[in-house]
Amino acid sequence: MDSIMSFLFSLAVAIKLAFASVLFLILAATLLLPLTYYYLKHSFKLERQKRGDQLSVGIFHPYANAGGGGEKVLWVALRAMLEKYPHATFYIYTGDIEFSPIEIKRKVKNSLNVEINLDKVKFIYLTRRKWVEADMYPIFTLLGQVLGSMWLGFEALCAINPDIFIETTGFSFTLPLFKFLGGCKTGCYVHYPIITKEMLRRVQNRRNIYNNSNFISKSSTLTYSKLIYYHFLAWMYSLAGQCSDATIVNSTFTLENLQILWTTPMSLVYPPCEVDHLKKITHDSNRPSEIRILSLAQFRPEKDHPLQLQAFYELREIIPEHVFENVTLVLCGSCRNQGDSERVKDLQDLSKHLSLENNVEFKVNISYNDLLEEFSKAYIGIHTMLDEHFGISVVEQMAAGLIMVAHKSGGPLLDIIETSEGSRLGFLANTAEEFAILLKWIIQARSQEINEIRERARASCDRFSCKKFEDDFLRAIEPIFK
Repeated sequence: MDSIMSFLFSLAVAIKLAFASVLFLILAATLLLPLTYYYLKHSFKLERQKRGDQLSVGIFHPYANAGGGGEKVLWVALRAMLEKYPHATFYIYTGDIEFSPIEIKRKVKNSLNVEINLDKVKFIYLTRRKWVEADMYPIFTLLGQVLGSMWLGFEALCAINPDIFIETTGFSFTLPLFKFLGGCKTGCYVHYPIITKEMLRRVQNRRNIYNNSNFISKSSTLTYSKLIYYHFLAWMYSLAGQCSDATIVNSTFTLENLQILWTTPMSLVYPPCEVDHLKKITHDSNRPSEIRILSLAQFRPEKDHPLQLQAFYELREIIPEHVFENVTLVLCGSCRNQGDSERVKDLQDLSKHLSLENNVEFKVNISYNDLLEEFSKAYIGIHTMLDEHFGISVVEQMAAGLIMVAHKSGGPLLDIIETSEGSRLGFLANTAEEFAILLKWIIQARSQEINEIRERARASCDRFSCKKFEDDFLRAIEPIFK
């Protein structure tokens, strides 16, 4: 009997202790979280006041030295703001800790043909960039990157708290940090929504793709779970979007998808594309004896370079061998990291597996001058990314006089390439077979037909010029500078 009473007494004490612990944690959270929030907010406000900048603008771009289309937007936008607001100091948050400002400036000039005056620009180097990389999260990749971007954003905020914060890479979950903790006016340029209706549809249809692995698409339970996970992320994403005071999107595709999730007003501003000097590149009015098909895209998985090699393989099957001997596929693009470099090696191995190595060239991290030379030698352009948000390289190749074949989705479909007869600007395809058929048609088409398409395409590119971008971008962000 005594042992039973002792056990009951001990159990009652344990329950009371557990209840007291839970109550303590609730009270601590109720008190500590608001106190921590107000302490941090006050600290960040004091930091900004002590720094004494007349006007400080922070631009969040962890891969500022990557050399892709997103970086083109960053540097052309910065150039425009430096001219419009000469009294402001601009801070670039980047994770490129191994590159000095001079080295970054040199690459921006050599790779993107953008000249930047760094007198009013300061670089804030971030050390936590690895936490936004997909390789860090074998599962729940998007959620991991969301939390990682907040962790990286907090490092940026602790380094410099600006008056105005502009996010330019898609890490929208940094916006609440700078708006509520930093007290900043906020803006963002959205290249690609992290959740789209197409992504949800592909998961629901159980389609195997680079961001929906085979073992998930084969399981109805895992597919349903992933749909719940995506809808949860979409809800979080919509909350983050409400923290933007000036939202800019880069294409009709992005606008249509983001309007479903965000309720803030948006401005459509097409990315800056090199147009004027590219339109001066001359091409022979007759078909060249050697056909070069140019691909221009960073070596990232979503660009789907294997589809280009598969299409090239299919092309060999449907044109005479003596014609194919004079056709070369040239893959130009930049590598951001070791993963991209390994991807290039895999593509080289695939080209050998398909016995295409004698007709495929890889041009990795080439200079802008070398790229101009490739533009002048190429006859056809190819771009295979599914749901490309816009497609700066597509426009630049059209401006350079290449006959463009792009994926029938995203920006190329909605904004860039008109395919109606009589007003055709290029071609659109979905599968390797469709790409091959269109490539064959272009190779065999009469020179007059090709020249008519080329001239119409070049004329259409003026709507995407750098000057047009600068004017529209400055107009869209003007409210947060007032």
